[in-house]
Amino acid sequence: MPDIGPLELVIILVIILVIFGPKRLPGLGKQLGTGMREFKEGITGRGGRDRDDDHDDDEERDRDRTGVAGLPAADSTADVATSEREQDRVRATTRDE
Repeated sequence: MPDIGPLELVIILVIILVIFGPKRLPGLGKQLGTGMREFKEGITGRGGRDRDDDHDDDEERDRDRTGVAGLPAADSTADVATSEREQDRVRATTRDE
């Protein structure tokens, strides 16, 4: 099996940069590292992470998510419920008048 030299690594990195773009590369690297770590922990049986830890990670990711102009992103389900309640309130107000 031929060895991969520095020139081949540079070519591969340039191709990856062209395909994914500079904005997505840090996220891809983080996901790759996390996946490799979890795979290694799964193989060796070490780690101590359980399902509850994954739930905490989801909450942290949602908290860090930002929307337009750096403001926190709105929860779409809460927005729908709120807008439906507001519509019901307006309908009730117009019926009373």
